[in-house]
Amino acid sequence: MKRFKIGGVPEHFNLPWRNAIEDGAFQSLGLELHWSDMTGGTGQMIKGLQAGSIDIAVLLTEGITRAILQGLDAKILNVYVASPLCWGLHVPVDQSITEVSDLDGKTFAISREGSGSHLMAFVKAQQEKWNLNELKFNVVGDVYGGIWALNNGEAQGFLWEKFTTSPFVEQGKCLLLDEVLTPWPCFVVAVRSELVHSDEVLLREMLSIVQKEAYRLKNEVNSAEQFAWRYALPQEEVQKWLDQTEWNYGKALDTQDFSKVITELIDLALLTESQAANWEEKLF
Repeated sequence: MKRFKIGGVPEHFNLPWRNAIEDGAFQSLGLELHWSDMTGGTGQMIKGLQAGSIDIAVLLTEGITRAILQGLDAKILNVYVASPLCWGLHVPVDQSITEVSDLDGKTFAISREGSGSHLMAFVKAQQEKWNLNELKFNVVGDVYGGIWALNNGEAQGFLWEKFTTSPFVEQGKCLLLDEVLTPWPCFVVAVRSELVHSDEVLLREMLSIVQKEAYRLKNEVNSAEQFAWRYALPQEEVQKWLDQTEWNYGKALDTQDFSKVITELIDLALLTESQAANWEEKLF
């Protein structure tokens, strides 16, 4: 029996993984997966892959792409969620920030350096034509740290997946000011490089099982109810999210999905041209 440690955010996107693990779906492959909730998001998972505390990660495309091209010894196995991610731009409830322009020069809460909340702050700043060199950040660990920072004057902006934060917005703990869509597939599955060399066939069979479970959840009539119950989210919001979310149901990896990510990272000065050289060879 092969045993791998896998990390992912404790959010609705990962229900296909959780269901497959709990149903024992990988036993027929001679595989046992141990899931770890990574509340610190992509930044925490990058550190986990680096340290070897996890073998597999389900994480944001832009974060892992940058990390690998900056030297992380990992490979992208395939796209996991093919649709864009809808990031919510959150601000304090004290009405000190009422327009997106009010955030120019203010502090953004981020889970970790290199995380999605960090990189998407650059994307938003670029869209708004702010000076990227003047961006300020406060590392807060996870979504709860981000909400705390907004409520305690430690940050004025916080980017996180919109549907995950919807309960906080409903409870009046923060305001949703704007949204930002990633112009690329949002989640990928990455593994430590040595596993690609030793267990690639097994890993692809593992992924195929998860893709089938994702397809089932996408098309099952009562799926929204399952997601809402499991992740304590309003069912109406879950249905909206489900309608606009498409997992990868078995499509082979298309390397061109990543060219836009790399161009954006270079434009944001988060990656150098030399780091991006021969990127296909490095990423896959």
